Amino acid sequence: MRARYLLLIAALFGSVFVAPAQALPSQVKSIDAPWVYFYADKSGTGQISKSSIPRTYSVDKAITKSSFKVDFTNTPDIYRPSINAAVDVWAQNFASQVPVKVQILWERQASPGTLAAASPGKFHTNFKNIPDKDLWYASALADSLAGEDIEPTIPEVTIRINSTNGSMLYLGTDGNCPSNKYDLESMILHEMAHGLGFLSNADYDTLFGYGSIQQPTPYDAYAQLSDGRRLMDLDSPSLELGTALTQSLVWSGANGVRANNGIKPPLYTPKIYEGGSSVSHLDETTFENSAKDAVMSPNLKMGEVFHNPGPLLIAMFEDMLAKPPAGLPFGLPGVPRNVKALVGDRSAIVSFDPPINQRTAQVTSYVIKVNQTGIEKTVTASPAVMTGLSNGSAYSFTITAKNAVGISTEATTNGVIPQASWKKTTIDSTADGKYLATSTYAGKTIVAYSDTQKGLLKLATWTGKKWTVQTVDGDSTSGAKTKNSVAGSVSICTNKVGKTEYLNLYYADLTNKDLRRASYNGKKWSFEVIDGDGPTIQSYKEADRVRTASDVSVSNACAITAAGEQVFYRDESQGILLGAVRDGKDWRYEIIDGDSLNNNRTMGDVGFHLQAKVVGTKVSVIYDSVLSVSNVDKSTLRGDVRIASRESAFPEDWKYQTLQASGTNTIVAGYALALTSGSKYLNAAWLGASGISLPKADQIQWSRIGIDLSPITAKTDYFGVPSGPVAVDDSALIFGCQERLCTYNKTDQTINLISATNMSDAKNVTWITVNKVKYALVASGGKLTLFRKP
Repeated sequence: MRARYLLLIAALFGSVFVAPAQALPSQVKSIDAPWVYFYADKSGTGQISKSSIPRTYSVDKAITKSSFKVDFTNTPDIYRPSINAAVDVWAQNFASQVPVKVQILWERQASPGTLAAASPGKFHTNFKNIPDKDLWYASALADSLAGEDIEPTIPEVTIRINSTNGSMLYLGTDGNCPSNKYDLESMILHEMAHGLGFLSNADYDTLFGYGSIQQPTPYDAYAQLSDGRRLMDLDSPSLELGTALTQSLVWSGANGVRANNGIKPPLYTPKIYEGGSSVSHLDETTFENSAKDAVMSPNLKMGEVFHNPGPLLIAMFEDMLAKPPAGLPFGLPGVPRNVKALVGDRSAIVSFDPPINQRTAQVTSYVIKVNQTGIEKTVTASPAVMTGLSNGSAYSFTITAKNAVGISTEATTNGVIPQASWKKTTIDSTADGKYLATSTYAGKTIVAYSDTQKGLLKLATWTGKKWTVQTVDGDSTSGAKTKNSVAGSVSICTNKVGKTEYLNLYYADLTNKDLRRASYNGKKWSFEVIDGDGPTIQSYKEADRVRTASDVSVSNACAITAAGEQVFYRDESQGILLGAVRDGKDWRYEIIDGDSLNNNRTMGDVGFHLQAKVVGTKVSVIYDSVLSVSNVDKSTLRGDVRIASRESAFPEDWKYQTLQASGTNTIVAGYALALTSGSKYLNAAWLGASGISLPKADQIQWSRIGIDLSPITAKTDYFGVPSGPVAVDDSALIFGCQERLCTYNKTDQTINLISATNMSDAKNVTWITVNKVKYALVASGGKLTLFRKP
């Protein structure tokens, strides 16, 4: 994205423009990590007996447990040997198969009393092999546990050295630090521990005394109060937590206690809270003169030296890599909140939020009872599927929370009436059809779709009696075909040249990140790369367009008019919407949107989803525009739905309209979208989110382009959270509903369940007519499937 514009938006909205959450593996969530400070102690020379601490720490490269890559940025060369020495020590003591990236910054700090500060790259949760999904792990710890670099573009550890104190630093690595200097290697050894994960994520309101831990770390799970409760289990925010942050806390991890001779090591918790220091250090009074475990006390004396992490620090890291023991329950659980029942097929989905005192009460399970039958089901999390119900009968449910102390008061859901889902017919049982597009060719209904297991692009044709299936690409290198995975976004356009009818498929090469075209003339296929194989990534600032080396495999849509064959696609590398117009045997390239604020264009991150349709001589392209995203999990915070139209093939003729702008009632529009040609007008549909539901959608919106003055909005209420994929025609919409599939009737505003099967992997859905019967076409259970209303 464009850096200048990003900085402006970040200043206005407190968020940063980046690509959405797809950048992280799976469903990993990430937040920024705080800074922890190391202060100069000017009370006198360190009193540690240096004879008990190695003056130098000889690193045997053959037995190192991890590798570190240090980026010194602007750090002067004379300081680097001491820094490298400390990093090498950690390479022998911190185990990870993933290289740890360390950034060293040489910066002036506000106070000369601050020697240095450190921060993990991020805190992560919900990653592979996570010991406890309730916790947020520093980048290096998370990478070590997951066995992969979760965010390769950021350093796992960042250290800021206060340049003001440069002349006061001892740069030797022999441990002979004089009494008027601070040992740089000891400083870095200490700060590296914080960067690797030795820190709390607690915060303290100095004005009102409230404490908060919204995203607890493993460190917070082992920080223990005198009554045995874990720091992370206190209600947050609360005055009780604020008090705990300024009273005695100890480390409860078994390894740490064992390394401290069976005594729970006290943490640093001064009566006046010190931001960036309190809790995230060992107690100064207890450990400042320790011969082996002084490294994590909060202050460094002149002449003080430690070139070894010490057994206690290593043991505490071992604790943080394991799943912490459960906390102690205090009191009965509160009432489960926001209870709701959703319609199912001979079933209901019951969802709820935990009680407000979930942490302190240590809820172990929930009991859901069917009020009409008395049948009960015990679960540990929301949502839960209640089966064995009868379609057409009304049901409601009560939910209670349980812990070791007892059972909460009941909470009762709304009533629901289960209903039968639609009958299904499988077109291709070997391909999932995650991406698909439909059209007619030679008078026959056709479906182009993906086989993501084999990386193929396939085509199904309705002969009038049955579906015939062929593989178009992904299985060969002959005739300009490819063996790369082509199971991505796909669109279809047909046209006639003389008496010859052409079938044109536009699809993604997921290996090379290119946009490809396959064309069939009734006798044979021809193949080519449209874009993505250029020599370099072309800047969005360049008006005269050529082939680019950008990733152009995310989305595409096509249109053919009298002005020519056109295809539109997202440039993932720069967040812009591109176009290509066929000119003879060549392609002419253009930027459609995302590059400018002139002429009603946008500089949002555009085109994650797009579709194109032709009415008469006019081509229209609908697409989403992300305006800002969360720093926590990169979910969208502000977004618009836009449409661009023209009646030629010239870039200067585009006209732009925002169908739904980010505003009061709809903060984000465009999680998924659809565009179809109706009997008299274009139908557009998309999902929207209010401020209450962010980051998830909570409404369906649609518009008849040129007819409706403003979008029409509907809630999905008792069918669940709306999601993609989305389809629309003159009479109805299709949308994801609690990871299933539903339809909304525009006329009577009723919702019906199409399928109760989980369809969270489906990227496209569409209405399709076969033998004059209307079906919903979508991926279901790993198969390309038709659904017909019973």
